[in-house]
Amino acid sequence: SPTMESGTISSWEVEVGGGFSAGDVICEVETDKATVGFEAQDDGYLAKVLVEAGTDEISVGHPICVITEDAPDVQAFEGFSLEDAGEVTAPPAAQEAEGSSAAAAAPSSAAQPAKQAPERTVSSEFLLSPAARHYTASRGLDASGLQGTGKGGRVTKEDVIKAVSSGVQLPKLGEKQAASTSASQSRAAGQPSAAFAAPVKVAFDLSTVKKTDAPYEDTAASKMRKVISKRLTESKADVPHFYVSMACQLDNLMALRSRLKNSLDIKVSVNDVLIRCAALALRDVPKVNAKWNDKKKVVEPAEAVDISVAVATPNGLITPIVAGADKMGFGSITAKVRDLAGRAREGKLAPEEYQGGSFSISNLGMFDISVFSAVINPPQGAIMAVGSGMPVLDPTSEAGKPTFKNVMQVQLSVDRRVADEAAAAEYLQVFKSYVEQPTSLLL
Repeated sequence: SPTMESGTISSWEVEVGGGFSAGDVICEVETDKATVGFEAQDDGYLAKVLVEAGTDEISVGHPICVITEDAPDVQAFEGFSLEDAGEVTAPPAAQEAEGSSAAAAAPSSAAQPAKQAPERTVSSEFLLSPAARHYTASRGLDASGLQGTGKGGRVTKEDVIKAVSSGVQLPKLGEKQAASTSASQSRAAGQPSAAFAAPVKVAFDLSTVKKTDAPYEDTAASKMRKVISKRLTESKADVPHFYVSMACQLDNLMALRSRLKNSLDIKVSVNDVLIRCAALALRDVPKVNAKWNDKKKVVEPAEAVDISVAVATPNGLITPIVAGADKMGFGSITAKVRDLAGRAREGKLAPEEYQGGSFSISNLGMFDISVFSAVINPPQGAIMAVGSGMPVLDPTSEAGKPTFKNVMQVQLSVDRRVADEAAAAEYLQVFKSYVEQPTSLLL
């Protein structure tokens, strides 16, 4: 996976000393999106396991085992370790982060009863991560003077813990602001500052607040969840989203489903029909079926209508791809979605089955969600959020004989660099026409 930075060995499929042939699976690796088999490239023997199953956050490129060509050579590696082969070089980014962390937490060589955190001039609200801010506030400490190792120099919770453990004396919350204010007032009055000569009284010290003993447990984020967090945060920060929505009447579509089931024994879900509607609309309005190339600063039209369908799994959301959806019939779409969704929940998708795609659909209608906004899945240019069908009074009903229509709301999130509001509106109009006149889907 191109987004993979680390992985986990789920299980070893070959025992130490055991032989294998080219193509055999040596171990199962949990990547950021799925669990895949690590296949041997040549025949050999597993001489030594360097990373036990279940070890988390193994960096890409880190040695995990020793393989020999001949069985007699296995015994020579019985006591082998990574230290015997020399130091394993960490990736540059990891080295830099480790260096920064060590610099922030290492105690000074000079003998001092307590060390003061260096002064920083940037706002502490910007410097502190949410976790660090909560950690320090609950203890009445001010960590804005620490040198952070997080992105953009942010001070993380780990930075604070390391600093306190190494003896860095953090000021009490409010002392810096009170001292600064006092010094400024003294200078304005032409008097020497006495802000540091007398103790500063803190108006409200959070460290005195009684802490609750209610039990709780932090939930470790899965690799998939970490990747989702990173990519979608970048999407909201870097991609200029805009949103358009439209109501679509479902009565004719539901009637078509019934006819397909009763006459042809073809069972299709509403979502399967909507996938075909969306695919044909993308074929008719190709301006929405595109992505933004940030390096070249150009819009790149998609070569095919490949629709990513959001599927919920125990580890998070994944979007397997229905490739060439505009050329598929109801039966093919139904079979494809059922197969992809099943293997997605088992973590058995191949990378090419969930990487790429030209357009996404996220359907929460089965959960009775009427309207929601979806975040664009980079590098795609748009995603459609589908809500549930709801009965709405038909304004054309005869007096005293009210009738209702089944209406569904869809909302399109679009990258403004890829398409404008007019193109988005045109796409939804075409999509609506396919939904409300579904017989055209059979042509």
